[in-house]
Amino acid sequence: MPNDHILQPATLQEAQAMLVQQQQELERLHRAHEAWMRVVAHDLRAPLRHVTSFAPLLREAVEDLAAEAPQAAEAVADAREFVTMMDQSARRMFAMLEGMTQVSRAMRAVLHLEVVDWGVLLAQVLQPVQQQHPRVQWSVALQSALIMADVHWLKMAMQAVLDNAVKFSSKATVPMVSVHIQALEPGWWRLQVKDNGAGFDMERAQSLGELFQRMHREQEFEGVGCGLALVDVITQRHGASWQVQAQPQGGCTVSLDWPVPV
Repeated sequence: MPNDHILQPATLQEAQAMLVQQQQELERLHRAHEAWMRVVAHDLRAPLRHVTSFAPLLREAVEDLAAEAPQAAEAVADAREFVTMMDQSARRMFAMLEGMTQVSRAMRAVLHLEVVDWGVLLAQVLQPVQQQHPRVQWSVALQSALIMADVHWLKMAMQAVLDNAVKFSSKATVPMVSVHIQALEPGWWRLQVKDNGAGFDMERAQSLGELFQRMHREQEFEGVGCGLALVDVITQRHGASWQVQAQPQGGCTVSLDWPVPV
């Protein structure tokens, strides 16, 4: 039976009025979100820029103190460490703000959908990545695969997956990354990116795709945990999906499943 706490329109006019009211509320929330993102994108970055700008000056002052007061060697060593930690923390927060802004843009951007050849598009994204990482042994098997997507955001998702594969395999004796496109059941294509890197315990994988969630310590691999959060948003908005399989020190496989044009 209807919930007594929810107002039910009695007439068509009341239903239309409620719909208008809900649309106005959504617009208000959208404007509030836009204002909040402007704060994140601009206002919060300014003090971080000041911190990172003054850190080298503070480091110079510490070195001057070291030259003038050799007896303060222990205090100078502590000061060097504090300046380094301050600078690293500010830069990390700057990267977190950048990642949060990127994910927010992906959530609210108007998608310009078109039929694209996934194989051709992936080759375009893959070429500079291969050039930038000559240590990696690449295994690439692409084929023509027509899908419906916003080219910009699809490229962003692929870039994030490839960057992760390169990063987490970087400590392997011989880093290896395989990139394959294959057909699934009728109506779907799959992009699979597999590496031989650090991997992780799948028991912790439930948080993957959430903002700032990482499977490794910051000291092991750089990054703030935004890549798969971006992939999650982009795939959801396209009616696509993604999944991951990994094991500790056994590498990781990320799959993007994309529907064909209807």
